[in-house]
Amino acid sequence: MNKWTEPFRYDRIKLNQTGEDQDLYTETAPAKRAEDFRGTVKRIWKLLSERKMSLYLVILMVALSSFFALAGPFVVGMSIDWFVEDGDVTNLIYALIVLAVIYLCHSLTVFLQHFWMIKIAQETVYHMRIQLFHHMQKLPIPFFDRRRHGELMSRLTNDMDNVSNMLNSSVIQIIQSVLTLAGVLAVMLYLSPLLTLVTLTIIPAMYVGMKWITKRTGKLFKAQQRHLGDMNGYIQETMSGQKVIKSFSQEDRVIAGFEERNVRLRLAAFWAQVISGFIPKLMNMLNNFSFAIIAGAGGLFVLYDMITIGVIVIFAEYARQFTRPLNDLANQFNTLLSAIAGAERVFNIIDEPDEVTEEADKKELVSLQGEVSFDNVSFAYDDDEWILNRLSFQASPGETVAFVGPTGAGKTTIISLLSRFYSPTTGLIRFDGEDVTNFKRESVRNNIAFVLQDSYLFEGTIRENIRYGRLNATDAEIEEAAVKANAHSFIRRFPDGYLTRIDSEGGGISQGQKQLLSIARALLADPDILVLDEATSSIDTVTEIKIQQALNSLMKGRTSFIIAHRLNTVRSADQILVLNEGEIVERGNHEQLLNKNGFYADLYASHLKEKSG
Repeated sequence: MNKWTEPFRYDRIKLNQTGEDQDLYTETAPAKRAEDFRGTVKRIWKLLSERKMSLYLVILMVALSSFFALAGPFVVGMSIDWFVEDGDVTNLIYALIVLAVIYLCHSLTVFLQHFWMIKIAQETVYHMRIQLFHHMQKLPIPFFDRRRHGELMSRLTNDMDNVSNMLNSSVIQIIQSVLTLAGVLAVMLYLSPLLTLVTLTIIPAMYVGMKWITKRTGKLFKAQQRHLGDMNGYIQETMSGQKVIKSFSQEDRVIAGFEERNVRLRLAAFWAQVISGFIPKLMNMLNNFSFAIIAGAGGLFVLYDMITIGVIVIFAEYARQFTRPLNDLANQFNTLLSAIAGAERVFNIIDEPDEVTEEADKKELVSLQGEVSFDNVSFAYDDDEWILNRLSFQASPGETVAFVGPTGAGKTTIISLLSRFYSPTTGLIRFDGEDVTNFKRESVRNNIAFVLQDSYLFEGTIRENIRYGRLNATDAEIEEAAVKANAHSFIRRFPDGYLTRIDSEGGGISQGQKQLLSIARALLADPDILVLDEATSSIDTVTEIKIQQALNSLMKGRTSFIIAHRLNTVRSADQILVLNEGEIVERGNHEQLLNKNGFYADLYASHLKEKSG
């Protein structure tokens, strides 16, 4: 028996939220509830209340539809009594006309309430989605380093869809069910308090059954959403890494990983639907019991002239209307739990502190002379693992500083600190003599341009991708930047020129052409500080020459920082800082470092040997 044919076991489902296997769904497991269920509901209600006028109209239509739904059975029962008493067909005809009007008005109010509520729901979810996406653009880089991208995408899609489904149907259903229950109970008590008490004897059984079901479905729906987000993250990760997967022939391992996550999702979804499916079955059974109770007790009361036949008809229909709202409330409770779990996940992202709010009192950095200094800077991603250790250096305006060293020496971390993606654990970074933390991060980055090893291009035209460096640039300025970047000639060879469309992966153009477009984008930004991170790696020699010419044009008059494994790209740097294990072990220009015959000389000799080999 394999994992595909073995029977589902309710106690097999495991939750790995904290990294430890935990029997989540066994009887002894503690209940997993939303951390702030009431607070999440309040926030959703606050968003809904921003459309008060439409919401009031919906509530009015719900109240009217509930009234008409109650009035219909009442008129039917009274008509039977009138006809039994006097046998006058005219009264029966009048009653049928009244019934037609009642049910017509009921249909109209139901249509209007759904129309307006869907409009409110879609506008609310629209603004929630905008708020979430806008906030995600303001979150710091460490936040994204701690989260899987697919899981974040799940917040924007699956969780928002759950909220949308709840607002589209559950809000109306809950209000209507509550009003119907209150109305049915009031009329039943008015007609016969004794028969009402007899009818309500099913409530304890209903309560016990519902408590048993809802106690389990809440955990299951929450687990279902979590496993769905995990699977989406895994899919996104494998789709992005297809080249690596195929290069190392890891297809079977990836498939096994997907099957494992898919099984967890299947089990959680299976039991969530199975156990929540007990609700209508329970309600139908209790509804049948209710009819039997009313028929038996009502017939007995008629024999003793305590009620009329029409009252029994009214009670029989109202008993259905009494259990139906309870059934609807129970069904909507599952949808509500799933939606609240999704909304809570969305609000958790929105509540994450963003860079803009944290820096409201910081200064704007308008322009830079280009002087940059690191003063005893140390940094650790985790408290027990130091990446940089008491790093100090200074770059003068217009100077080119290169960082070289083995993998893991801390070169990229320096760039991350320089760009304010992270802040130093200890020490200071100064721009033009002032602590960089005094400035807003966005204004710092507005004065820095990046040319990275993996040049990311957005889906769109070549012109749009270059314009990303400065959105208000004219077409002439874009072409001028492309000319300086040695990109103009290959762009003109495309049939559509600058209007050639490329996808986010840069399909249709080579790695070198992508790099030249990135340089053109950086030139258009006209930065005060330039960062080149492995900008000429994985490029053939001819293309490297073109890129190096473009980089020379880009670096002219700017303070530049270069990370490179190809040491010939840093030979002209004013300063070369040799890093090893987070410390500067040597510094100087190319000739000075070679004359020292130390760490740099060994690296350069290895590079020449590798190149000649």
